[in-house]
Amino acid sequence: MFCKLFGHKYEISRSVTYYVKEYKCCKCNKQLTTNSKGYLVDLTPKYKEINSILSKMHNKKQARLRREELLIAYKMTS
Repeated sequence: MFCKLFGHKYEISRSVTYYVKEYKCCKCNKQLTTNSKGYLVDLTPKYKEINSILSKMHNKKQARLRREELLIAYKMTS
């Protein structure tokens, strides 16, 4: 009822990547996410699965980049 009168109050509930996030209304618990075009869409099971896979890929890439940076820094000091 509150959201129908005053609108939703969304907060970021999870950052999947730098540009994909999941949002949740703190009043009615409605969940949204950003799609491939950057628009907000309802967080369906399909989008939950996509975000999960995207998050795993993003984390692996970030870990690989950190390892490469450490290796480069180590070689520069040697």
